[in-house]
Amino acid sequence: MSEQGPQRLRRRRRARWMIAGSATVVALGVGVAVVLTQIGTGKAVAGPQAPAPAETAVVTKTDLADRRSVSGKLGYGAETTLAGRKQGTITGLPAIGDVLDRGRSVYQVDAKPVPLFYGRIPMYRPVGPGVTDGPDVKLIEENLKALGYGGFGTPDEKFTAATANAIKKWQKANKLDQNGTIAVGDVVVTPDSFRVSTVVASLGAQATADVLKYTGGNRGVTAQIKAEQRDSAKPGAKVTVNIGGKQVPGTVKQVTVAPPDNNPAPGQPGDTKFDVSISLDDAGAVTAPDGSTVDVRFTVNSQKGVLTVPVGALLALAEGGYALEVVDGSSRRLVPVKTGLYADGKVEVSGPDVREGLRVVTTS
Repeated sequence: MSEQGPQRLRRRRRARWMIAGSATVVALGVGVAVVLTQIGTGKAVAGPQAPAPAETAVVTKTDLADRRSVSGKLGYGAETTLAGRKQGTITGLPAIGDVLDRGRSVYQVDAKPVPLFYGRIPMYRPVGPGVTDGPDVKLIEENLKALGYGGFGTPDEKFTAATANAIKKWQKANKLDQNGTIAVGDVVVTPDSFRVSTVVASLGAQATADVLKYTGGNRGVTAQIKAEQRDSAKPGAKVTVNIGGKQVPGTVKQVTVAPPDNNPAPGQPGDTKFDVSISLDDAGAVTAPDGSTVDVRFTVNSQKGVLTVPVGALLALAEGGYALEVVDGSSRRLVPVKTGLYADGKVEVSGPDVREGLRVVTTS
């Protein structure tokens, strides 16, 4: 458990004062002042001073989140290799740093463009007249409609004559053969726009080899986690990124198995590692250079609207369990509590006598 846990708890101590001779004991509330008078000298000698007032805190209802941090790098995320799937010769390539979005030509084969479509599945068959229903048909219709080539109604998995007409119009606009069919290698399919990070192929090479490597189109963060941390780093999970002391919210976009050189060889012991790509909610506000080391905080556990106190307010009782020392005016009393989530120096507490607004003694 972290240093915010029960190791920092106060333990009850009973003090017994034994005063001898002419010492006079004066009780002041919950404190004790001792005054020793030296007879016959006419001088007064001050004894120990009254203890300082106890530090207190208020039981507060709030949201509590336990977070874990990992190091990350600022940049454009992990690279993905784009393999060519069209027969022919490469006659055009993008430049490093180009950001390509839907409809743009990614590269050229035999002097014809291979445009970009958005989708979550790859093209796995030609889509044209006579094709059976399938998700690839819907992918084609969604992209055609987004690019302004409709006429088939709401995109669905059924290929119709209207779908073929839309394809022909799109082919004509891109100076492609107007046959109403999109073959497997006629388009590149990725989930979103991307940035060209490396050009692998060269002009004149066969278009069925690797063409380029790409990253996300916007600056983000790449971090690496272990297998047991995957539950807190699922796509869509919110994170907080510390960049040069500035807190920037982000969102997990993708989680992939780390490259082999970052993972143990098959059959060898060791934790599997995963690369996490994170988008920044306000990437434009980040001025740190690419490659800067950042701190990424993932939420491991959270509770909403719970009663909390500083960890230092917990008392570990000799008989087991925990209590809070509640301040009632000039008196104090112990209130048993159950503990829950520990996070950010606070702990979740509950019990029949615990309520929001109670003032308790604490060490922090």
